[in-house]
Amino acid sequence: MSTTKLALGGTFTLPGTTVNLKRIGYGTMQLPGPHVWGPPRDKQAALAVLRETVELGANHIDTAHFYGPQVANDLIREALSPYAKDLVIVTKIGYVRGDDGSWALDISKGGLMRAVHQNLTSLNLEALDVVNLRVGGPTGPSEGSIAEPLSTLVELQKMGLVRHIGLSNVTQDQYREASSIAKIVCIQNRYNLVHREDDAFIDDLAADGVAYVPFFPLGGFTPVQSSALSDVSNAIGATTKQVALAWLLQRSPNILVIAGTSSVDHLRENFKAGDLVLSPEHLAILDSIATKTSAA
Repeated sequence: MSTTKLALGGTFTLPGTTVNLKRIGYGTMQLPGPHVWGPPRDKQAALAVLRETVELGANHIDTAHFYGPQVANDLIREALSPYAKDLVIVTKIGYVRGDDGSWALDISKGGLMRAVHQNLTSLNLEALDVVNLRVGGPTGPSEGSIAEPLSTLVELQKMGLVRHIGLSNVTQDQYREASSIAKIVCIQNRYNLVHREDDAFIDDLAADGVAYVPFFPLGGFTPVQSSALSDVSNAIGATTKQVALAWLLQRSPNILVIAGTSSVDHLRENFKAGDLVLSPEHLAILDSIATKTSAA
């Protein structure tokens, strides 16, 4: 008996493409072991989450070869290959992992080319649907030109190894620079109820028809917590995670959500956020969270 497909917040078409994505997808960062390193605690549970993601109707999965490293990609391949025709796998390049689990930026031409080929091999794909160039520092974007590493990605696109290009952890200026070099279909930056530095950026991207995909939509390693969030959740009979995700979906039509989890139950809970409609009063209460955080 098949699982009932969910609405998942409707759909969004990547600019200049025929790629039509459900607005709720899945991020694989929580599938590897602690600190995104090594094998999962429960491999069968990890595989079940990926299969349930597709069963529930999601058609895009976010990953990276450096998750594990390679662990998330290997799980995706084992769980879902051969892939459904409408499944879009989005990956990131620009970071590598040390033997001790450390993270290091590598946006050299050789490093980026190697990363694309690693993703192709581990995912068992001939071309990558969307590749996000991940730049900047560990805590946020860094100013400066990204033309050089982006040119490598454009070269890989011309070779037919990359279909569409996105950016991760970038400033508005870097996006504008990149847009003069290549067609950018999505931006992946940190954004959630508390961290809202990209408010103006999101509005500009919406005007351009470009997708905005918040990483750490629920706060990441420090989950979003607020009495206001709890009050709204209690008032409408939903979980705080569902409300935080629903707020993102209502924030702007170009926002796509990729909340990660290693639990099928939590996956189903997250996906039901697409059915929530927050009232203007509740939205005002939630918007006050960012205002209070900024004032503090």
